[in-house]
Amino acid sequence: MNVGKGCAHVELVIRARRVVTAEGEAARSVGVEGGRIVAVEAFDADLVADKFVELGDDVVLMPGLVDTHVHINDPGRAEWEGFETATRAAAAGGVTTVVDMPLNSLPPTVDVAALDVKRKTAQGKVHVDVGFWGGAIPGNLGDLRPLHEAGVFGFKSFLLHSGVDEFPPLNPQELEDALRELKSFDALMIVHAEDSDTIEQAPQPHGDHYTDFLGSRPRVAENLAIARVIALARRTGARAHVLHLSSSDALRMIADAKRDGVRLSVETCPHYLTFTAEEIADGATQFKCCPPIRESENRDRLWQGLAEGVIDFVVSDHSPCTPELKRFDIGDFGEAWGGIASLQLGLPAIWTQARQRGFALTDVVRWMAERPAAQVGLSRKGHIAPGFDADFCVFAPDESFVVDVEKLYHRNPVSAYNGRRLDGVVRGTWLRGKEITGEQPFGELLSRQDD
Repeated sequence: MNVGKGCAHVELVIRARRVVTAEGEAARSVGVEGGRIVAVEAFDADLVADKFVELGDDVVLMPGLVDTHVHINDPGRAEWEGFETATRAAAAGGVTTVVDMPLNSLPPTVDVAALDVKRKTAQGKVHVDVGFWGGAIPGNLGDLRPLHEAGVFGFKSFLLHSGVDEFPPLNPQELEDALRELKSFDALMIVHAEDSDTIEQAPQPHGDHYTDFLGSRPRVAENLAIARVIALARRTGARAHVLHLSSSDALRMIADAKRDGVRLSVETCPHYLTFTAEEIADGATQFKCCPPIRESENRDRLWQGLAEGVIDFVVSDHSPCTPELKRFDIGDFGEAWGGIASLQLGLPAIWTQARQRGFALTDVVRWMAERPAAQVGLSRKGHIAPGFDADFCVFAPDESFVVDVEKLYHRNPVSAYNGRRLDGVVRGTWLRGKEITGEQPFGELLSRQDD
């Protein structure tokens, strides 16, 4: 099939009856040398290697997943999450690359000095490869190019209060100015798109009824903000990305913008594709996130948008906190921190829903490995093909399990998935040709220039 030069003898060959490549799923032998894939051959190809691994018939060899939306919160709020625990959870979930968000850590990653602090904190602690987003906030326009040159993968902004005072939102003019600046060096702006005025005028959340919280973050707030992002991306020619799409109402305008050539991409998250508002019990604040989990018909339309390519890919938006911040003592959705802890569970959560809707693992790989890697320019991630990093997920798609938060690797035992039965078990995760055991971190810190 595909063979690289000098692969008559390689360090490692992994053989599997089911391997997912860009060509589909088939029996293959994958040769690895120096942490890179150098051969993808027929299953019985006559390869010579120092080590052979033959996988069982019940598992699939897939590319390691790429999660470009992870809040690690370290330094500054490491009691919420840290580099070692987050990346161990990622590895347990088949994720081999994450890109860390610039807020909820202290200092936020809004200048090069803060990026340096973040890198020093992470050094030697990561079980998977880790890159970093920069932040775009009022007053740091002059820091965007230096951050870009320092290797961040793009810039995050909010259009309403972010939840932490040290990462304030951009107003419409500031967003336009930032987009024009990013256009000058072709950097990516990723946007939390909810309209602040609409949410300020909506009923304020209080008490333990999920319907009250849902009413406080209406679809129209998302729709208006996404329309603004599209208009400004159209006007400036900049690259823009809508984070964690929750409102299916926005799919039509997104499709229209893409058709018109607006440089727009869109993600959604496992929790929007799994849960429904109707099933969330009173006081179940582990389900609180912003934008919120919406109704079942909305979930079905998001799946349709994903199938049609209007939504580009799926990432976790892993946003953990301590149990105390979820206010389980009072069950008040207005008081609880918003965020779903799910970094380890994204693959089985999506596979559980996808297989019920007739999708294949090749679709899941496209949504959770290929497209997120391509969006941020990680040209050696997301595929099993010669020249790519030997990052693999060994997945048993027909095995199921019940989620127990006490057995998850992220820092705090809180997750909306607790007690839920999911299909698919990650049996092993490999990073650059070496299996991740959790004993010694050997992940690398990535810069945009690395590829």
